[in-house]
Amino acid sequence: MSGPMLELKELRVYFRDKSSLPFGGGRYIRAVDGVSFALAEGETLGLVGESGCGKSTLGRAIVRLVEAEKGSGLWYRKADVLGFSRRELRSYRKKAQMIFQDPFGSLNPRMTLGDALEEVLSVHEKGSAAERGRKVERLLEVVGLPKRYRSRYPHEFSGGQRQRVVIARALAVDPEFLVCDEPVSALDVSIQAQIINLLENLQAQLGLTYLFISHDMAVVRHISTRVAVMYLGKIVEIATTDGLFESPLHPYTRALLAAIPDVAAGRRKKRSLLEGDVPSPLNPPKGCRFHPRCPLAKERCALEEPLWSEKGGGHAVACHFA
Repeated sequence: MSGPMLELKELRVYFRDKSSLPFGGGRYIRAVDGVSFALAEGETLGLVGESGCGKSTLGRAIVRLVEAEKGSGLWYRKADVLGFSRRELRSYRKKAQMIFQDPFGSLNPRMTLGDALEEVLSVHEKGSAAERGRKVERLLEVVGLPKRYRSRYPHEFSGGQRQRVVIARALAVDPEFLVCDEPVSALDVSIQAQIINLLENLQAQLGLTYLFISHDMAVVRHISTRVAVMYLGKIVEIATTDGLFESPLHPYTRALLAAIPDVAAGRRKKRSLLEGDVPSPLNPPKGCRFHPRCPLAKERCALEEPLWSEKGGGHAVACHFA
């Protein structure tokens, strides 16, 4: 395939701060503030960062569950996603699906598993009633659930089983691209491994492409082809997985990696933990957004926003002193 499957250019998502509306125009929460990257077919791009940095909002913007600002760019197989008509958007959502963090919250408690899957197929006009029934059974088999489970309700499943149901629902319309929004963060460690293995097997079998959103650096290292690091609405570093973990360039990336527990016997890792909280996206710092917490910050960092710098091998960083 020539060109990337998915391409973002200066994607922005702002939310109006309703608390300030009576006082003249209102302010905006800059949840995603100028994100650019490309995603190749068949790869997994890990997206990491602290809670509140805009990861989930970015994922939702890509599948257009939230709308991006004017002037943003989002293309899927060279088609302008932000310019889609309702009919085109419907077709796009057959190709781009989302797996949510909370499987119980994303399932209707009054619908059986079979009904939930058949509803998706019906909404997207996939086959006759008989064909939809057979497709439900195939989906259950693909995600490792017995066919008899189709008559059960969400509360009858464990957390890992519910996440398998959510994955089956996402696969129902034969997508090419999945946004996985913290898909294992609510699960026990042993169950996390099962779901990660399932996602990897599905990718190999179906040729899927993933945007894998997580705050767990160890999980991201295991599943990702490349990794993008996000801070306060912006991408600050992007590289191959090996390149990022072996040679992190941005001080924020180094701090995230230093926070990974090292359980190797007899070894202690020098830890460089972040101080302070993430600033408010209502009023982000001028210059480099990370400078109030950065151990390398100098006067220039508070005045100038750093530009992207290519370091070779697909490794790029936005830092004055990387």
